Amino acid sequence: MKRTIFEEEHQMFRQAVRTFVERECVPHHKQWEKDGIVPRDLWLKAGEQGFLCMDVPEEFGGGGVPDFRYAVIMTEEFTRANCTGPGFSLHSDVAAPYLLKYASDEQKARWFPQLATGEKILAIAMTEPSGGSDLANMKSRADEDGDCYILNGSKTFITNGINADYVIVACKTDTSKTHGGVSLIVVERGMDGFARGRNLEKVGWHAQDTAELFFENVSVPKANLIGEAGQGFYYLMQQLPQERLIIAVGAIAAAQAALDWTIDYSKEREAFGRPIGKFQNSRFKLAEMKTEITIGQVFIDRCIMEHNAGTLTATQAAMAKYWATDLQQRVIDQCLQLHGGYGYMLEYPIAQAWLDMRWGPIGGGTNEIMKELIGKDMGF
Repeated sequence: MKRTIFEEEHQMFRQAVRTFVERECVPHHKQWEKDGIVPRDLWLKAGEQGFLCMDVPEEFGGGGVPDFRYAVIMTEEFTRANCTGPGFSLHSDVAAPYLLKYASDEQKARWFPQLATGEKILAIAMTEPSGGSDLANMKSRADEDGDCYILNGSKTFITNGINADYVIVACKTDTSKTHGGVSLIVVERGMDGFARGRNLEKVGWHAQDTAELFFENVSVPKANLIGEAGQGFYYLMQQLPQERLIIAVGAIAAAQAALDWTIDYSKEREAFGRPIGKFQNSRFKLAEMKTEITIGQVFIDRCIMEHNAGTLTATQAAMAKYWATDLQQRVIDQCLQLHGGYGYMLEYPIAQAWLDMRWGPIGGGTNEIMKELIGKDMGF
């Protein structure tokens, strides 16, 4: 089924991104997985191509293109190539929107130009060692001290955590409140008391730096407060749907990539004198996966256009995230099975995709939390 959400300029952009990925990422990704991090010069190369902060207005150094479909293409192309290391989407599509939506013009002028060029890298820190998805009860706190906040606490599972120059930290500025006590402040590399822990060893996504962050009496200027004090939780709730939609986009793209690899493998690999795709079980499995991915892609594309129009609801985003990541798991697991013993070998992309897929139902809020959100919207 032909996708109809993209126009000619999107297809030209896709080809540019695909060329960049194949030239700058694919040849090096295995080494990045061994290193546990992507080199900073890749961010500079992406910035030169205009691939970072595309929706940020030109006056602040961005691309001035407020069209979510470009972010979709970026995610799809990196996923298609099995390049999970570069944290561009977290930088541009997950963290940057908080600055774009709630930061002052002075803050935007201060931070965005270098974020768009890749000279500076952005992260957002929500999850805590004891909190998980329970953001309202976070323990990190920032106490007022004249023109500054004194920040104490810790965060974990932070994407871009090692490379990041700016970290949007969710913390309590009023501990007497739950939801209404959360604020967002930007901590900058080099601030006294700001330390990074180890680069966490994960099941998959080995090339993406994911870190623990520690804050011990970090003095953060009040000029680094994003939006209004006490509104941080509500800002998070407003922006998390985009993060969840990006995850859903990547999940469907990963499922499609796995199916494509498996179709090719099933045509080439022979058993008992014929290609394994000629066996009824293989054909039926491939047919089932093709059907489910097609149905899922239609729904995700509908969500993309709803989001572009500003009408996507938090419930729809939760549906997209939970269903697409569950589908991703089913498809990749079945594709690995069809590869047989070779599917268990890391030299085959399906094996790496199988390791990487397990993050999907956890990241961006667990799928159990997604079902809770959907259930509450139903009146339960």
